[in-house]
Amino acid sequence: MAPETPDTTTTAAVPDPHAGLPVARSQFGLLRQRRFLPFFLVQALGAFNDNVFRQAIIGMLYWLGASSEDKALYASLAPAVFILPYFLFSGLAGQVAEKLEKHRLIRITTAMEIAIMSLAAVGFGLQSLPVLLVALFCTGVQSTLFGPVKYSILPAVLRPEELTGGNGLVEMGTSMSILLGMILGGLLFKLTGELGPWAAGGTVIALAVLGNVVSRLIPRVDAGAPDLNINWNPIPESVHMLRLARRQVAVRNSVLGVSWFWFIGTALTSQLPVYAETWLGGGATLYIFALALFSVGTGAGSLLCEKLSGRTVEIGLVPLGAFGISAFVLDLYFARHALPAATGLDVLGFLRSAGSWRIVMDLTGIGVFAGFFVVPLFALIQSRTPKQELSRVFAGLNIQNSGFIVAGALLPLAAQKLLGWTIPQVFLALAVLNTLVAAWIFTIVPEFLMRFLSWLLVRVLYKLKVRGVERHVPDEGAALITCNHVSYMDALILSASIPRPVRFVMYYRIFNIPIMRWIFKHAKAIPIASAKEDPELLRRAMAEIDAALAEGELVGIFPEGALTKDGEIAPFKSGVEHILERAAARGQDVPVVPMALKGMWSSMWSRRDTRLGRMRVPRRFRAHVEVVADAPLDGASVDAATLEARIRALRGEDA
Repeated sequence: MAPETPDTTTTAAVPDPHAGLPVARSQFGLLRQRRFLPFFLVQALGAFNDNVFRQAIIGMLYWLGASSEDKALYASLAPAVFILPYFLFSGLAGQVAEKLEKHRLIRITTAMEIAIMSLAAVGFGLQSLPVLLVALFCTGVQSTLFGPVKYSILPAVLRPEELTGGNGLVEMGTSMSILLGMILGGLLFKLTGELGPWAAGGTVIALAVLGNVVSRLIPRVDAGAPDLNINWNPIPESVHMLRLARRQVAVRNSVLGVSWFWFIGTALTSQLPVYAETWLGGGATLYIFALALFSVGTGAGSLLCEKLSGRTVEIGLVPLGAFGISAFVLDLYFARHALPAATGLDVLGFLRSAGSWRIVMDLTGIGVFAGFFVVPLFALIQSRTPKQELSRVFAGLNIQNSGFIVAGALLPLAAQKLLGWTIPQVFLALAVLNTLVAAWIFTIVPEFLMRFLSWLLVRVLYKLKVRGVERHVPDEGAALITCNHVSYMDALILSASIPRPVRFVMYYRIFNIPIMRWIFKHAKAIPIASAKEDPELLRRAMAEIDAALAEGELVGIFPEGALTKDGEIAPFKSGVEHILERAAARGQDVPVVPMALKGMWSSMWSRRDTRLGRMRVPRRFRAHVEVVADAPLDGASVDAATLEARIRALRGEDA
């Protein structure tokens, strides 16, 4: 069947802000493009330099033979000194990041870094802990200013389908930079001896200068809200930003999820030094090895998100990540909850000891599933937050994160001091607590769990390819999703392809399929029947459709009204026109997004199979299926015939 030429006269004139961006076929292709690579290098260099600096201070204290009181003083003050600016200045930082061009702000913050690291170099030269703590506070101020722009810049320089991959690269770069920075900072004084203070000072200045040079390669990125009036009072503005982050339920709980990630990460990594020495029988090198396993795992999990999500913002990975973290932390408790027989082990000695590879697997697995957990959350916040508020939302996130980080450091310590818990018992408590918190989040926001179930089912049963969905389905506001109807799995496949939740209108007999009914109900699908079958159900369905569109939700319909019987698209019924007329009558112009399912007729659970055939494992298991979306049509003028022609053209010859 030859594809029909689409009628473009009714296409809504919606400008695409990403139209001029080059195309990257994978996340690694972004590393060859100027719109992403300089920013990626700047944020990686910043994280690397911060950790070189902080670890070099520890190295200097040991090099000087500092007393245990001085070491304890630094250990107590350093985290508080670094994190205090997040509480004090995030309100200002979010506004500045919204008002200034993002490339300009990055250059300002990297120039600040040069000045701060020059002060740090003076502190190293004078071997003065107070000067170094002042520089550390200033580093926290600089990080506070950079934080909101770090993530708010990505939606401006990446296409929607690149958000997950871009965030995965940023998380991978950050994790590896932190690890490598700690290693280099810890080695500086050991490798350079008497020249240690000069080597440390010179290194942090050189890295800051390099970051500023690279920042000048970042292309222009406009401000989110250039006319914003800055409120210099930090307290009410911080409260306002926290409220911005909680406006939408999914964004609010994604922000909570990111903060919870920082709590779990801090609680785990803060225990690793003592855990490596006391429970694994090692020393400083074994602690770095344990941290490396966690960091490499997080980087690998972050990179895998794009592959697993099919280049969409797939929050279905979040439940997988949450329960995966719990499983591996729980196994870490069972892997070693008795003191080891040997002590003073290096990495090779540890790897030769009994049960070591199980611990290696657990630490790496925690990192991998942490990547699955946090990357989709960042991408969701970016995709569903209005662009003129995004920097302030991330500033609010940083305020909340800092509180969770403090709690993640203090609560395990309190449990050990006050309750006498061992570190493995802390791990057990974290596994249980993480499971309970995850279950609570997924209960109050069923979208997370529904996305996971649809993602799991679709990717187990099909080989899915998605084209045009991230570009043409609006990030916010109402729209009517329309598609040809081929199988009983169509709604789940579309749910797994569209980043936002969709209220599907489906024939009540399909809605009531055992097991699937539970999924459809919690996904807020709308069962419908014809006027002859159940006029009251039809009335309720139309009222639900009206309410969903009025509230800015996506509504999905299959205009054929039934599954295809022969693989061909049946004539579209007038129901779509009726929905749009009702919307117009209340003053709402709803765009219509045409979509097509390709390859479904030859897949399982279409009517190509007999009823008996649909009940057994089909021969067409893991069929290649494609979802294609086109530019939205103007709901004020589209009719069923035009929409049918557009979807026929999208589908082409492949049903």
